[in-house]
Amino acid sequence: MAFPQKTIYALRAMYELAKRQGDGAVSIPIIAKAQGIPPRFLENILIQLKQAGLTQSIRGKEGGYLLRKPADAVTVGDVLRAVDGPMDPVSCLGGETQETCPMHDDCVFLPMWQRAHEAMLAVYDGTSFADLLRDGKNH
Repeated sequence: MAFPQKTIYALRAMYELAKRQGDGAVSIPIIAKAQGIPPRFLENILIQLKQAGLTQSIRGKEGGYLLRKPADAVTVGDVLRAVDGPMDPVSCLGGETQETCPMHDDCVFLPMWQRAHEAMLAVYDGTSFADLLRDGKNH
């Protein structure tokens, strides 16, 4: 399962905001340059992250974007859901086809998909941007 480029850009933008947390608002050109993101894509991504409550924007000459919460309170999973929506590997885990799938009650794959989904969520929801910052300093 590969993430769309938009998702990768959103993660990199949030990482840059986490790196600069406490330094004031960070402008789109600064984030774009630091993370190699085309500015026109970045603006839309930051708006989407703002609508999800992960960032806030500051207007004016010294304006830009900030994380809404401390870096240790924002996870990779939060960003993935904000940009991509639910992370269910198959629709029946999300409940959409449970009633309509003729194999749901006898599905041999469902327990495996559930375990894989739980493992994936444990990694994404268990990794904060503060964790990524710490990991980045060790390399």
